[in-house]
Amino acid sequence: MLDFPRWKVWGITLLCLFGIILAIPSMFPEEEVDQWAPWLPSARINLGLDLAGGSHLLLEADAGDLTRQQLESMEEIIRGEMRRADIGIGEISTANRRLSFMVRNAAQVDAAVEIARNQTQPVGLGGQRTWSVDVVDSNRIVMEPTRAGLNQALDNAMATAREVVYNRVDPDGTKEVTVIRQGSDRILVQVPGEQDPERLKAQLGRTARLEFKLVNIEADPAQMAQGRAPAGSQVLLYPDDPSGLGRIAVYRRAMVTGDQLVDAQQVFDPTTGEPAVSIRFDSAGARRFARTTQENVGKPFAIVLDDVVISAPRINEPILGGSAQISGSFTVQTANDLAVALRSGKLPIELTVIEERTVGPELGADSIRLGVIASIAATTAVILFMLVTYGRFGVYATVALVLNGLLILGIMAVFNATLTLPGIAGFVLTIGAAVDANVLINERIREEQRRGRKVLDAIEAGYREASTAIFDANITNVIAAVIMFWFGSGPVKGFAVVLMIGIITSVFTAVNVTRMLVALWVRRARPRALHI
Repeated sequence: MLDFPRWKVWGITLLCLFGIILAIPSMFPEEEVDQWAPWLPSARINLGLDLAGGSHLLLEADAGDLTRQQLESMEEIIRGEMRRADIGIGEISTANRRLSFMVRNAAQVDAAVEIARNQTQPVGLGGQRTWSVDVVDSNRIVMEPTRAGLNQALDNAMATAREVVYNRVDPDGTKEVTVIRQGSDRILVQVPGEQDPERLKAQLGRTARLEFKLVNIEADPAQMAQGRAPAGSQVLLYPDDPSGLGRIAVYRRAMVTGDQLVDAQQVFDPTTGEPAVSIRFDSAGARRFARTTQENVGKPFAIVLDDVVISAPRINEPILGGSAQISGSFTVQTANDLAVALRSGKLPIELTVIEERTVGPELGADSIRLGVIASIAATTAVILFMLVTYGRFGVYATVALVLNGLLILGIMAVFNATLTLPGIAGFVLTIGAAVDANVLINERIREEQRRGRKVLDAIEAGYREASTAIFDANITNVIAAVIMFWFGSGPVKGFAVVLMIGIITSVFTAVNVTRMLVALWVRRARPRALHI
């Protein structure tokens, strides 16, 4: 028990001091912390929507956008399959939400129908498929998405959209945001403490569909001004077009898409010093980008984001590294937002805000006040119990209890975690858990004394035997907290986060800090008896 090395004393002391320093900013108003010197810690705990207010958005999916994407995708598939089967077809039409094309050779109609039907998938157990395939006027094939197919596609798109929205709003997973589906085509988003709802709407409304497309340099400017482009091309907006038209013709088929990105980061352009976004492709995307740039040296290509051309640089040499840079009229914030949107993936369907509310912090102020009162009352009652019951050892338990609370605040501040009302409940619960450990230790020491052991032996045996029970009990609590965090959302996650942190810090303070304090006292005082 007396063998408590100096390095361990300094290690525990410095760790506790570091935790206290990190907890300090959360005890002061944010406006005051912002005025502190830059070298001082400034990380604070975020307050949840139920405590600090925030933004509440309801997003609705555009089913028409999903149908348009399906038609474009099927058009590209049909062109490729018919070309591979050597079946000649006329121009493909996507009018009236149907895909139709004429087979030039009537003898190949049946083969073309079979190919078209092979591109559809069964839906459920009713025999329906994602697309209907019919023959009109003997040689015209018409494909139309079925209701069952549209419903399945919408459900899949909304499931993916929910994940994308969550990753954009909370890329670090520390804000305890709420992102849940409502009905078949809506997503509810609640972001605590969000002070800029317009930025949030812009971030969520952006589809982030990134494409690299070759520019059709043979397109007629007069036709582009009227919104018309040659076959296989499309006219897109280009706000920074040097010609002043504000439009540019690009080939429909993309060189590389955002689906092949593995990373996107906000950087600064080394030549201009302006904010930009650096992107990196996966191996397949890097090979395709390298091959396309090798075959088109000297030609321009367009970087297209959500059907708007950001820039259209010329390919001066093959780009072989699998990386590229997107430059434009970015600020640091907009470049970072774009990088987050690209990292989280593109939205599979367009989302629009149909309901917006700003939740005020008035109710949260009452919750905070009542939560603080409950915490103070619980802590005071526990401290009085420990002091009356265990004397000096109760003092050490009280020191550990206070340190435990400060360490929880410090760790949550480092991870920029969010404190919700259930989180306050978890905080109060950890106080009881911390005291449980000290009660186990102290009662075990009492038991060893009753057996006639000497002071040092009783203390050593008490900590050794109680520590095993403490660790076993808290491991089960950590497992329960991890399960709640993994499967829960919003307030449940907030409770789980505080509980996990509290369990770890309570075990550390109850076992290590109190043992250090007891060891230092025993080494100095050399007591002949324990009054515990």
